[in-house]
Amino acid sequence: MHVVRGFLRWGTRRVARRAGLGSSAAGAVGCRRDAQGGHISPEPRINERIRVPEVRLVGPNGEQVGIVAIGDALRLAQEADLDLVEVAPTARPPVCKLMDYGKFKYESALKAREARKNQAQTVIKEIKLRPKIDPHDYATKRGHVERFLKQGDKVKVTIMFRGREQSRPELGFRLLQRLAGDVEELGFVEAQPKQDGRNMIMVIGPNRKKSEAKAERAAARAVPRPRRGPEAPASA
Repeated sequence: MHVVRGFLRWGTRRVARRAGLGSSAAGAVGCRRDAQGGHISPEPRINERIRVPEVRLVGPNGEQVGIVAIGDALRLAQEADLDLVEVAPTARPPVCKLMDYGKFKYESALKAREARKNQAQTVIKEIKLRPKIDPHDYATKRGHVERFLKQGDKVKVTIMFRGREQSRPELGFRLLQRLAGDVEELGFVEAQPKQDGRNMIMVIGPNRKKSEAKAERAAARAVPRPRRGPEAPASA
């Protein structure tokens, strides 16, 4: 019993030291609870927080040690200067692993930050057309839609009706169908045309993901452009 208590005191001091806490706060580590008695932190239980008689122990390199008493698991963690971390609390007995928990949390935070940095957010661009748009303006608007789709963005196409045009919704519908057909190699109709007051709206989604378009642009920028050599002097 005295041995187990010694391990508990060691685990508390170790967590407090890694968290930068003083000796007065060390006793509070591992026992912070809310009013209902549950743990405030959703983090896994480590060291003295693991209150079961035995655990299935996994070594620091993933090797299976087997089912051992909690006192022996804490002793092995202390000898290796590692933490005992409960990785599968619902298993019977719970599965615990020997690891440097501070290093594990730091590396996990780095990976999460890198994943958020590389995550591409889909942007919805908007293009507005008139039912009786002239060919030149239509070509310009279609070019904008194609550029947005190549970048991996969605495009919200809005047909604006005015005056008597509101009695001819089929004009807007045909224009949207024409645009969808012109850009079908780059995108697909994600939301079919629908009337919204004086407007008719359709959403076109890109055929490829935003991250793919971003990676392709980055690769294109990384390719060095060939330099032009010095021009040969003109012969007399």
